[in-house]
Amino acid sequence: MNILKKILKWFLIILVLINLFILVSGKTYIYKGLVNTYLKGRSGPDIDEYKIFYNREIKAATEITIPNGKDYNMQTIDTKAFEPYGTVAYLIIKNDSVRYEQYWDGYGENSVSNSFSMAKSFVGALIGCALQDGYIKSLDQPVGDFIPEYKEGENARLTIRHLITMSSGINFDEDYINPLAYPAAAYYGTDIKKLTLGYKVTEEPGKVFKYLSGNTELLGMIIEKVTGKTLSEYMSTRLWQPMGARNTAFWSLDQENGMEKAYCCFNSNARDFSRFGLLYLHNGNCNGKQLVTEEFVKQAVHAAPLLDENGKPNTCYGYQWWILDYKGHHIPYCRGILGQYIIVIPDKNMVVVRLGHKRSKEKQNDHPKDLFIYIDRALDAY
Repeated sequence: MNILKKILKWFLIILVLINLFILVSGKTYIYKGLVNTYLKGRSGPDIDEYKIFYNREIKAATEITIPNGKDYNMQTIDTKAFEPYGTVAYLIIKNDSVRYEQYWDGYGENSVSNSFSMAKSFVGALIGCALQDGYIKSLDQPVGDFIPEYKEGENARLTIRHLITMSSGINFDEDYINPLAYPAAAYYGTDIKKLTLGYKVTEEPGKVFKYLSGNTELLGMIIEKVTGKTLSEYMSTRLWQPMGARNTAFWSLDQENGMEKAYCCFNSNARDFSRFGLLYLHNGNCNGKQLVTEEFVKQAVHAAPLLDENGKPNTCYGYQWWILDYKGHHIPYCRGILGQYIIVIPDKNMVVVRLGHKRSKEKQNDHPKDLFIYIDRALDAY
Protein backbone atom coordinates (compact mmCIF):
# COMPACT_ATOMS: atom_id res chain seq x y z
CA MET A 1 0.00 0.00 0.00
CA ASN A 2 2.86 2.39 0.88
CA ILE A 3 4.56 1.60 -2.43
CA LEU A 4 1.33 2.36 -4.29
CA LYS A 5 0.99 5.69 -2.47
CA LYS A 6 4.57 6.63 -3.36
CA ILE A 7 4.00 5.79 -7.02
CA LEU A 8 0.81 7.86 -7.05
CA LYS A 9 2.56 10.73 -5.31
CA TRP A 10 5.41 10.84 -7.82
CA PHE A 11 2.98 10.49 -10.71
CA LEU A 12 1.06 13.54 -9.47
CA ILE A 13 4.29 15.50 -8.96
CA ILE A 14 5.45 14.70 -12.51
CA LEU A 15 2.02 15.62 -13.86
CA VAL A 16 2.09 18.97 -12.06
CA LEU A 17 5.62 19.69 -13.32
CA ILE A 18 4.67 18.87 -16.90
CA ASN A 19 1.66 21.17 -16.66
CA LEU A 20 3.78 23.96 -15.17
CA PHE A 21 6.29 23.60 -18.01
CA ILE A 22 3.54 23.74 -20.64
CA LEU A 23 1.93 26.80 -19.08
CA VAL A 24 5.18 28.69 -18.42
CA SER A 25 6.59 27.93 -21.88
CA GLY A 26 3.33 28.81 -23.62
CA LYS A 27 3.34 25.49 -25.48
CA THR A 28 -0.31 24.82 -24.75
CA TYR A 29 -0.73 23.09 -28.12
CA ILE A 30 0.71 20.03 -26.34
CA TYR A 31 -2.66 19.57 -24.61
CA LYS A 32 -4.42 19.32 -27.96
CA GLY A 33 -1.78 16.90 -29.15
CA LEU A 34 -2.17 14.65 -26.12
CA VAL A 35 -5.97 14.69 -26.29
CA ASN A 36 -5.95 13.69 -29.95
CA THR A 37 -3.19 11.08 -29.82
CA TYR A 38 -2.37 9.20 -26.63
CA LEU A 39 -5.79 9.73 -25.07
CA LYS A 40 -7.28 8.19 -28.23
CA GLY A 41 -4.89 5.26 -28.18
CA ARG A 42 -2.55 6.60 -30.89
CA SER A 43 1.02 7.89 -30.84
CA GLY A 44 0.57 10.28 -33.78
CA PRO A 45 -1.91 12.02 -36.08
CA ASP A 46 -4.77 10.34 -37.92
CA ILE A 47 -5.90 10.70 -41.52
CA ASP A 48 -9.40 11.90 -40.56
CA GLU A 49 -8.64 14.52 -37.95
CA TYR A 50 -9.07 17.56 -40.19
CA LYS A 51 -12.34 17.75 -38.27
CA ILE A 52 -10.52 18.86 -35.09
CA PHE A 53 -9.10 21.92 -36.88
CA TYR A 54 -10.54 24.98 -38.55
CA ASN A 55 -10.45 24.52 -42.32
CA ARG A 56 -10.68 26.66 -45.42
CA GLU A 57 -12.47 25.33 -48.49
CA ILE A 58 -10.68 24.75 -51.79
CA LYS A 59 -13.78 25.11 -53.90
CA ALA A 60 -14.44 22.83 -56.84
CA ALA A 61 -16.43 23.93 -59.90
CA THR A 62 -17.23 21.92 -63.03
CA GLU A 63 -16.03 18.33 -62.81
CA ILE A 64 -13.89 16.96 -65.60
CA THR A 65 -14.73 13.27 -65.57
CA ILE A 66 -11.93 10.75 -65.46
CA PRO A 67 -13.52 7.86 -67.36
CA ASN A 68 -13.35 4.25 -66.32
CA GLY A 69 -11.44 2.04 -68.75
CA LYS A 70 -13.15 -0.79 -70.62
CA ASP A 71 -11.37 -3.22 -68.32
CA TYR A 72 -12.21 -1.25 -65.14
CA ASN A 73 -11.59 -3.48 -62.10
CA MET A 74 -11.37 -6.58 -64.29
CA GLN A 75 -7.70 -7.11 -63.44
CA THR A 76 -6.97 -9.16 -60.31
CA ILE A 77 -4.42 -7.48 -58.04
CA ASP A 78 -3.07 -9.19 -54.95
CA THR A 79 -3.56 -6.59 -52.20
CA LYS A 80 -2.68 -8.85 -49.29
CA ALA A 81 0.63 -7.03 -48.87
CA PHE A 82 -1.33 -3.79 -48.35
CA GLU A 83 -2.98 -5.06 -45.17
CA PRO A 84 -0.24 -4.32 -42.60
CA TYR A 85 -0.35 -0.66 -43.58
CA GLY A 86 -4.07 -0.03 -43.24
CA THR A 87 -4.67 0.92 -46.85
CA VAL A 88 -7.98 2.74 -47.42
CA ALA A 89 -7.68 3.59 -51.13
CA TYR A 90 -5.72 2.25 -54.10
CA LEU A 91 -6.27 3.71 -57.56
CA ILE A 92 -4.53 3.10 -60.88
CA ILE A 93 -5.00 5.37 -63.89
CA LYS A 94 -3.45 4.37 -67.22
CA ASN A 95 -3.88 6.15 -70.53
CA ASP A 96 -6.09 8.72 -68.77
CA SER A 97 -8.72 6.23 -67.62
CA VAL A 98 -9.28 4.51 -64.29
CA ARG A 99 -8.27 0.89 -64.64
CA TYR A 100 -8.36 -0.26 -61.03
CA GLU A 101 -9.92 1.19 -57.90
CA GLN A 102 -10.49 -0.29 -54.47
CA TYR A 103 -11.39 1.05 -51.04
CA TRP A 104 -11.29 -0.44 -47.55
CA ASP A 105 -12.38 0.34 -44.00
CA GLY A 106 -15.56 2.16 -45.01
CA TYR A 107 -13.82 4.64 -47.31
CA GLY A 108 -15.03 5.40 -50.84
CA GLU A 109 -14.25 7.54 -53.86
CA ASN A 110 -15.58 10.70 -52.19
CA SER A 111 -14.13 10.11 -48.71
CA VAL A 112 -12.03 12.96 -47.34
CA SER A 113 -8.69 12.28 -45.66
CA ASN A 114 -5.41 14.09 -45.05
CA SER A 115 -2.70 14.28 -47.69
CA PHE A 116 -0.13 15.20 -45.03
CA SER A 117 3.12 16.11 -46.81
CA MET A 118 1.74 15.45 -50.29
CA ALA A 119 0.56 19.04 -49.77
CA LYS A 120 4.18 20.15 -50.19
CA SER A 121 4.01 19.14 -53.84
CA PHE A 122 0.81 21.18 -54.29
CA VAL A 123 2.53 24.24 -52.81
CA GLY A 124 5.52 23.66 -55.09
CA ALA A 125 3.16 23.69 -58.08
CA LEU A 126 1.58 26.94 -56.87
CA ILE A 127 5.04 28.52 -56.85
CA GLY A 128 5.24 27.48 -60.50
CA CYS A 129 1.87 29.12 -61.09
CA ALA A 130 3.01 32.31 -59.36
CA LEU A 131 6.05 32.39 -61.64
CA GLN A 132 3.88 31.88 -64.69
CA ASP A 133 1.47 34.59 -63.54
CA GLY A 134 4.31 37.09 -63.04
CA TYR A 135 3.91 37.38 -59.27
CA ILE A 136 7.46 36.09 -58.81
CA LYS A 137 10.40 37.13 -61.03
CA SER A 138 12.39 33.89 -60.69
CA LEU A 139 13.20 31.11 -58.26
CA ASP A 140 16.41 32.96 -57.46
CA GLN A 141 14.53 35.96 -56.07
CA PRO A 142 15.44 36.60 -52.41
CA VAL A 143 12.88 35.55 -49.82
CA GLY A 144 13.53 38.92 -48.17
CA ASP A 145 11.66 40.57 -51.06
CA PHE A 146 8.49 39.06 -49.60
CA ILE A 147 9.18 38.39 -45.92
CA PRO A 148 10.91 41.23 -44.00
CA GLU A 149 12.43 38.85 -41.44
CA TYR A 150 14.67 37.52 -44.23
CA LYS A 151 16.13 40.84 -45.35
CA GLU A 152 19.21 40.97 -43.11
CA GLY A 153 22.24 38.90 -42.05
CA GLU A 154 22.47 35.25 -43.06
CA ASN A 155 18.71 35.23 -43.70
CA ALA A 156 19.25 37.60 -46.64
CA ARG A 157 21.04 34.85 -48.58
CA LEU A 158 17.88 32.76 -48.77
CA THR A 159 16.06 32.44 -52.12
CA ILE A 160 12.85 30.77 -53.24
CA ARG A 161 14.94 28.09 -54.95
CA HIS A 162 16.52 27.16 -51.63
CA LEU A 163 13.07 26.67 -50.09
CA ILE A 164 11.56 24.71 -52.96
CA THR A 165 14.55 22.33 -53.15
CA MET A 166 14.77 21.86 -49.37
CA SER A 167 18.25 23.40 -49.16
CA SER A 168 17.48 26.47 -47.04
CA GLY A 169 19.99 25.91 -44.25
CA ILE A 170 17.34 27.05 -41.76
CA ASN A 171 17.53 25.49 -38.30
CA PHE A 172 14.05 23.91 -38.31
CA ASP A 173 14.02 20.90 -35.97
CA GLU A 174 12.29 18.26 -38.12
CA ASP A 175 11.66 15.73 -35.36
CA TYR A 176 8.44 13.70 -35.49
CA ILE A 177 8.78 12.27 -31.99
CA ASN A 178 9.72 15.34 -29.94
CA PRO A 179 6.48 17.19 -29.01
CA LEU A 180 8.47 20.43 -28.69
CA ALA A 181 9.86 20.31 -32.24
CA TYR A 182 8.55 22.20 -35.27
CA PRO A 183 6.23 19.52 -36.75
CA ALA A 184 4.15 19.08 -33.59
CA ALA A 185 4.08 22.80 -32.81
CA ALA A 186 3.04 23.62 -36.37
CA TYR A 187 0.41 20.87 -36.52
CA TYR A 188 -1.33 21.49 -33.19
CA GLY A 189 -0.34 25.13 -32.55
CA THR A 190 -2.35 28.27 -33.26
CA ASP A 191 0.19 30.72 -34.72
CA ILE A 192 2.13 29.00 -37.47
CA LYS A 193 3.49 32.24 -38.91
CA LYS A 194 5.09 33.33 -35.63
CA LEU A 195 6.43 29.83 -35.07
CA THR A 196 7.97 29.56 -38.54
CA LEU A 197 9.56 33.00 -38.53
CA GLY A 198 11.28 32.17 -35.24
CA TYR A 199 13.80 29.97 -37.12
CA LYS A 200 16.87 31.34 -38.89
CA VAL A 201 19.38 30.48 -41.59
CA THR A 202 22.33 28.88 -39.80
CA GLU A 203 24.00 26.98 -42.66
CA GLU A 204 24.89 28.05 -46.19
CA PRO A 205 21.78 27.78 -48.37
CA GLY A 206 21.75 25.95 -51.68
CA LYS A 207 24.27 23.28 -50.80
CA VAL A 208 22.67 20.41 -48.87
CA PHE A 209 19.28 18.78 -49.28
CA LYS A 210 17.61 18.58 -45.89
CA TYR A 211 13.90 17.87 -45.71
CA LEU A 212 12.28 20.54 -43.52
CA SER A 213 8.55 21.23 -43.33
CA GLY A 214 9.09 24.88 -42.41
CA ASN A 215 10.54 25.52 -45.88
CA THR A 216 7.15 24.78 -47.44
CA GLU A 217 5.35 26.91 -44.88
CA LEU A 218 7.53 29.84 -45.96
CA LEU A 219 6.61 29.14 -49.60
CA GLY A 220 2.96 29.30 -48.58
CA MET A 221 3.54 32.69 -46.96
CA ILE A 222 5.19 33.96 -50.14
CA ILE A 223 2.26 32.81 -52.28
CA GLU A 224 -0.20 34.55 -49.98
CA LYS A 225 1.90 37.74 -50.03
CA VAL A 226 2.36 38.01 -53.80
CA THR A 227 -1.14 36.96 -54.88
CA GLY A 228 -3.13 38.76 -52.20
CA LYS A 229 -5.14 35.57 -51.81
CA THR A 230 -5.18 32.82 -49.23
CA LEU A 231 -3.38 29.65 -50.25
CA SER A 232 -6.75 27.88 -50.55
CA GLU A 233 -8.19 30.58 -52.82
CA TYR A 234 -5.18 30.52 -55.13
CA MET A 235 -5.18 26.71 -55.17
CA SER A 236 -8.89 26.69 -56.01
CA THR A 237 -8.81 29.15 -58.88
CA ARG A 238 -5.40 28.24 -60.28
CA LEU A 239 -5.37 24.44 -60.06
CA TRP A 240 -8.30 22.72 -58.33
CA GLN A 241 -11.04 24.10 -60.55
CA PRO A 242 -9.06 24.01 -63.83
CA MET A 243 -8.10 20.39 -63.10
CA GLY A 244 -11.82 19.61 -62.86
CA ALA A 245 -11.91 18.33 -59.29
CA ARG A 246 -15.23 16.75 -58.36
CA ASN A 247 -15.25 17.65 -54.67
CA THR A 248 -14.46 20.73 -52.63
CA ALA A 249 -11.32 20.04 -50.58
CA PHE A 250 -10.27 21.42 -47.20
CA TRP A 251 -6.99 22.93 -46.03
CA SER A 252 -6.52 22.89 -42.27
CA LEU A 253 -5.71 26.20 -40.56
CA ASP A 254 -3.78 27.10 -37.44
CA GLN A 255 -6.80 28.99 -36.04
CA GLU A 256 -10.18 30.35 -37.10
CA ASN A 257 -9.71 32.46 -40.26
CA GLY A 258 -6.01 31.79 -39.86
CA MET A 259 -3.19 30.52 -42.07
CA GLU A 260 -3.06 27.25 -43.95
CA LYS A 261 -0.68 24.57 -42.74
CA ALA A 262 0.99 24.66 -46.14
CA TYR A 263 3.43 21.85 -45.37
CA CYS A 264 0.60 19.39 -44.76
CA CYS A 265 -3.09 19.07 -44.12
CA PHE A 266 -4.71 19.31 -47.55
CA ASN A 267 -7.74 17.04 -47.30
CA SER A 268 -9.41 15.35 -50.27
CA ASN A 269 -9.95 11.93 -51.90
CA ALA A 270 -8.07 9.51 -54.13
CA ARG A 271 -9.76 10.44 -57.42
CA ASP A 272 -9.25 14.16 -56.97
CA PHE A 273 -5.68 13.66 -55.76
CA SER A 274 -5.03 11.68 -58.95
CA ARG A 275 -5.76 14.79 -61.02
CA PHE A 276 -2.61 16.38 -59.67
CA GLY A 277 -0.62 13.34 -60.75
CA LEU A 278 -2.20 13.55 -64.20
CA LEU A 279 -1.27 17.23 -64.42
CA TYR A 280 2.40 16.38 -63.91
CA LEU A 281 2.17 13.30 -66.10
CA HIS A 282 1.12 15.67 -68.90
CA ASN A 283 3.87 18.21 -68.15
CA GLY A 284 1.56 20.75 -66.53
CA ASN A 285 -1.16 20.56 -69.18
CA CYS A 286 -4.80 19.77 -68.43
CA ASN A 287 -7.28 19.43 -71.29
CA GLY A 288 -5.19 21.66 -73.56
CA LYS A 289 -4.57 24.37 -70.94
CA GLN A 290 -1.03 24.86 -69.61
CA LEU A 291 -1.66 25.32 -65.88
CA VAL A 292 2.05 25.09 -64.98
CA THR A 293 4.82 25.62 -67.53
CA GLU A 294 6.36 22.49 -69.02
CA GLU A 295 9.85 23.72 -68.13
CA PHE A 296 8.94 24.13 -64.46
CA VAL A 297 7.34 20.67 -64.27
CA LYS A 298 10.34 18.98 -65.87
CA GLN A 299 12.70 20.63 -63.40
CA ALA A 300 10.38 19.79 -60.51
CA VAL A 301 10.48 16.04 -61.17
CA HIS A 302 14.25 15.72 -61.51
CA ALA A 303 16.72 15.77 -58.64
CA ALA A 304 18.04 19.20 -57.72
CA PRO A 305 21.87 19.56 -57.98
CA LEU A 306 22.62 19.33 -54.28
CA LEU A 307 24.43 17.08 -51.85
CA ASP A 308 22.60 14.97 -49.30
CA GLU A 309 23.51 15.08 -45.61
CA ASN A 310 26.12 12.35 -46.18
CA GLY A 311 27.93 14.39 -48.81
CA LYS A 312 26.64 12.32 -51.73
CA PRO A 313 24.75 13.75 -54.73
CA ASN A 314 21.05 14.24 -54.13
CA THR A 315 19.09 11.74 -56.20
CA CYS A 316 15.72 11.77 -54.45
CA TYR A 317 14.24 15.30 -54.42
CA GLY A 318 13.30 18.02 -56.90
CA TYR A 319 10.88 20.92 -56.43
CA GLN A 320 8.82 19.54 -53.54
CA TRP A 321 8.59 16.18 -55.33
CA TRP A 322 10.31 12.96 -54.37
CA ILE A 323 12.23 11.18 -57.13
CA LEU A 324 12.72 7.42 -57.59
CA ASP A 325 14.54 5.60 -60.38
CA TYR A 326 13.32 2.00 -60.21
CA LYS A 327 13.32 -0.95 -62.61
CA GLY A 328 14.22 1.32 -65.49
CA HIS A 329 11.43 3.80 -64.73
CA HIS A 330 11.87 7.43 -63.66
CA ILE A 331 9.15 7.88 -61.04
CA PRO A 332 8.37 11.23 -59.39
CA TYR A 333 5.94 11.01 -56.50
CA CYS A 334 4.31 12.94 -53.66
CA ARG A 335 4.29 11.40 -50.21
CA GLY A 336 2.73 11.87 -46.80
CA ILE A 337 3.83 10.58 -43.43
CA LEU A 338 1.17 7.85 -43.15
CA GLY A 339 1.74 6.41 -46.61
CA GLN A 340 -0.13 8.91 -48.75
CA TYR A 341 1.25 8.65 -52.29
CA ILE A 342 0.59 10.12 -55.72
CA ILE A 343 2.93 8.15 -57.98
CA VAL A 344 3.62 9.16 -61.59
CA ILE A 345 5.18 6.65 -64.01
CA PRO A 346 5.53 8.64 -67.26
CA ASP A 347 6.83 5.90 -69.57
CA LYS A 348 3.81 3.75 -68.62
CA ASN A 349 1.42 6.72 -68.91
CA MET A 350 0.30 5.82 -65.41
CA VAL A 351 -0.70 7.47 -62.13
CA VAL A 352 -1.11 5.48 -58.91
CA VAL A 353 -2.71 6.84 -55.73
CA ARG A 354 -2.52 5.09 -52.39
CA LEU A 355 -4.03 6.41 -49.13
CA GLY A 356 -3.93 4.75 -45.74
CA HIS A 357 -3.24 4.76 -42.03
CA LYS A 358 0.40 3.64 -41.99
CA ARG A 359 3.59 3.37 -43.97
CA SER A 360 6.65 1.22 -43.50
CA LYS A 361 9.17 2.40 -40.92
CA GLU A 362 11.93 0.87 -43.02
CA LYS A 363 13.45 2.72 -45.95
CA GLN A 364 15.22 1.68 -49.10
CA ASN A 365 17.50 4.42 -50.45
CA ASP A 366 15.47 7.18 -48.74
CA HIS A 367 12.14 5.74 -49.89
CA PRO A 368 9.63 3.95 -47.60
CA LYS A 369 9.60 0.21 -48.35
CA ASP A 370 5.83 0.00 -48.75
CA LEU A 371 6.04 2.41 -51.70
CA PHE A 372 7.63 -0.33 -53.79
CA ILE A 373 4.67 -2.65 -53.11
CA TYR A 374 2.19 -0.20 -54.65
CA ILE A 375 4.44 0.46 -57.63
CA ASP A 376 5.13 -3.25 -58.25
CA ARG A 377 1.44 -4.16 -58.16
CA ALA A 378 0.65 -1.50 -60.76
CA LEU A 379 3.57 -2.44 -63.01
CA ASP A 380 2.71 -6.12 -62.80
CA ALA A 381 -0.94 -5.52 -63.65
CA TYR A 382 -0.49 -3.01 -66.47
